[in-house]
Amino acid sequence: MTSNQPESTRRRALICGVSGQDGAYLARLLLGKGYQVFGTSRDASMSSFRNLRALGLHEDIQLESMAPTDFRSVLQVMKKTSPDEIYNLAGQSSVSLSFQQPVETLESIGTGTLNLLEAVRFVDGPIRVYNAGSSECFGDTGGVPATEETPFRPRSPYAVAKAAAFWEVANYREAYGLYACSGILYNHESPLRPHRFVTRKIVSAAARIAGGSNEKLRLGNLSIERDWGWAPEYVEAMWLMLQQDSARDYVIATGEANKLSDFVDASFREAGLDWRDHVEVDAALLRPTDITRGVGDPTLAARDLGWRAKNRMRDVVRLMLEAERARG
Repeated sequence: MTSNQPESTRRRALICGVSGQDGAYLARLLLGKGYQVFGTSRDASMSSFRNLRALGLHEDIQLESMAPTDFRSVLQVMKKTSPDEIYNLAGQSSVSLSFQQPVETLESIGTGTLNLLEAVRFVDGPIRVYNAGSSECFGDTGGVPATEETPFRPRSPYAVAKAAAFWEVANYREAYGLYACSGILYNHESPLRPHRFVTRKIVSAAARIAGGSNEKLRLGNLSIERDWGWAPEYVEAMWLMLQQDSARDYVIATGEANKLSDFVDASFREAGLDWRDHVEVDAALLRPTDITRGVGDPTLAARDLGWRAKNRMRDVVRLMLEAERARG
């Protein structure tokens, strides 16, 4: 997916955390738009970049090692790549894991984001920064769809770290005039999700059981509700946020909530099974605190960015299961 444009005229994008789900899909989008794409991971020489390879992009991206918690490392990569746009997708990405690793979570997200912003300020160039925010910051909203004005009430170490990063971005935007913004993204899934994410865990189990496995799928709280979308669409919203005349934060969501039991039902139904025959609730998988219902109001993104989610939960299930079957 190489561009015919000379490198001197191509826009340059730095994706911090390029090896994850969103980083890979964003890299594909930007390469398709003619960007020269640079990507970072903690150790580029040792990382497998499985997702980039799965999308056939590994050879099209210049990969750099960067430790987000080390300011010198961040500054060196920024000077070497001279980006026009930076997408901050790095940091610990699991809500469940954050309860086990709260310090690592806060440092990788909070300190990592601060180092990136300070490096941009230090370089003092016309760099635009996108930060990956999270709907987890809202906590429980009483079932009301969250907007950009909804207060944060984080209920996990991950959400606390993301809230800190969000306000760091807002502060640098207001205090130093940086073009920096956060996308407050609701759950967005794809076949590139690791198996530790419950959506991939469910779809993979449904595919295996349909193929003859006798296993039982063990899950935690099935009554929680989430706003699930399709990751390749959400990275387009990230790009659109950096193309506006001025920077501001946006909620990115489908606007539709479904129970986890509905996601399970849709996955097993798509596989020709009744989930109640194959699923067990395991109390050990319950989180210390959880959000009962998470749903976003994407009205502002639709108005300003022209962005609307095309795929809903059942579409996501179908697309993920198709990919699982293709893997065999």
